[in-house]
Amino acid sequence: MAGEKPTFRVMKNGYDRFAVDDAIEHYTSEISQLEKTIELYKESLIETTEQFEDLKEEYNHVMNTLEARTQAADQIARLSLREANEIIETAHQNADDIVSEALTTARLLITDLARLYENADSVKAEVTQKLETLLDEMNTFELPRMPDLKWLEEAEEKMH
Repeated sequence: MAGEKPTFRVMKNGYDRFAVDDAIEHYTSEISQLEKTIELYKESLIETTEQFEDLKEEYNHVMNTLEARTQAADQIARLSLREANEIIETAHQNADDIVSEALTTARLLITDLARLYENADSVKAEVTQKLETLLDEMNTFELPRMPDLKWLEEAEEKMH
């Protein structure tokens, strides 16, 4: 009935009073119902607006927390990277020191080993010379003649 225009019977002194009263009552009832619906929508809008504001506030809080955590994570990453670089630099320096010390020790060992080889060569030459001298002396050494052992056997036989 909201879309159609009401028509009333024409009577003496105007329209049909009962039909007009019914239409007015119907429109009053419909207006009352629409006003209640509007009031419900207003309450729903207020509640939805409050929920929206709460969600908006919570979203802002989450975003602020996320931003703070992101900044903290970035700072931790920077500090970790700087510390890692320092550790790597220290490790490189220590490795360089160790290699340098090892090379110095190796140089000393090789120098000592070269000296030992030289000494070993001279000792070898000296020992070879002495052995050759000893061999010559051994070759010239004559053993005394061994006495004849028959007299010993004869002496033993006489004693028995």
